[in-house]
Amino acid sequence: MKKYISTLIVFFVFSLTLCLAQSEKPVIKEDFKPSVLNQPGKEYPMVNSQGYARFRIEAPEAQSVVVSLGLGGTRGGTPLAKNDEGVWMGTTAGPMDEGFHYYHVTIDGGVFNDPGALNYYGSVRWESGIEIPAHDQDFYALKNVPHGHVQQVLFPSPSTETSRRAFVYTPPGYDKNQSERYPVLYLQHGWGEDETAWMNQGRANLIMDNLIAKGKIDPFIIVNTYGMTNEIKFGGLRNFDITPFQTVLVDELIPYVDEHFRTIPDQAHRAMAGLSMGGMETKDITLNKPEVFSHYALLSGGVYAPEDLKDHSNLKLVFISCGSKERPEAVKNAAATLKDAGINAVSYVSEGTAHEFQTWRRSLYQLAPLLFKE
Repeated sequence: MKKYISTLIVFFVFSLTLCLAQSEKPVIKEDFKPSVLNQPGKEYPMVNSQGYARFRIEAPEAQSVVVSLGLGGTRGGTPLAKNDEGVWMGTTAGPMDEGFHYYHVTIDGGVFNDPGALNYYGSVRWESGIEIPAHDQDFYALKNVPHGHVQQVLFPSPSTETSRRAFVYTPPGYDKNQSERYPVLYLQHGWGEDETAWMNQGRANLIMDNLIAKGKIDPFIIVNTYGMTNEIKFGGLRNFDITPFQTVLVDELIPYVDEHFRTIPDQAHRAMAGLSMGGMETKDITLNKPEVFSHYALLSGGVYAPEDLKDHSNLKLVFISCGSKERPEAVKNAAATLKDAGINAVSYVSEGTAHEFQTWRRSLYQLAPLLFKE
């Protein structure tokens, strides 16, 4: 009996210790610094070395202030508390994933942007942006290396009866050697975003500049345009008709780019990639128009099956990626199946990230050196 009681006591003490350990919140380091995406001179929002974010909103007459979208794992956002000066402050319940995040502020039911942060187009509106420093941020950092140019172009679109906008990245040295011609990557954004996303949130131009400076890739042009994806509501994406955008891209934008930039205007030197819904667009268009592109990349945007590509005899590369918090096994298995079918397929999984721009920045970094290899 005594042995039984002793065992119960030991079990109780162990269970209590375990529960206390699980209930203890981690100590938040007070080494907060302003986010690098803040408005000039603004101290908040701030981030610390652990990935926590802290917010400060001046709204003395408000009754409720919540920072969304689910930052730090808090369902429904991060509620802020009002201090004696009428200023609302709060810290995320947990660390956020590394990299870029959209967010907004809900004040008494109204949705606003944080006046301390820069704005980025996402969620079909201009949202506030915050950057959680990443351990691998060097590959998209602004460095003292030769830089390419990003220019806005307006190209005629008879099918939509207007002129449409695209952003074109030309690599360092493009303006000096007038005889050199370049391959082109047509790179698409996701639902809720537009043609500004890859250069602003994605840092695509800096990723390219740094890779070129290190001699890791042969230079190529990148083109971003609006994918017409926001014209249906989220949740109804299965009803999205690719035909209008396919016409804009294939019949209007590509001829414009080939005419106005020094491209190598053939299938072998043309690639298409997209993140999320842009990946869906990439898949649809590459399957519909196999004669246009020779390199395909889906970034958190689905997979290909061997039967999809049976008539793609000039296909040079299929690249499929996602974050480790998405469906990594599906991506790995799809690439393995394509390889078994004799297709040059590569998979990549971004460790510790989900459906977010750090996944896609890393994906572009991995994809770029694989493109346009003879």
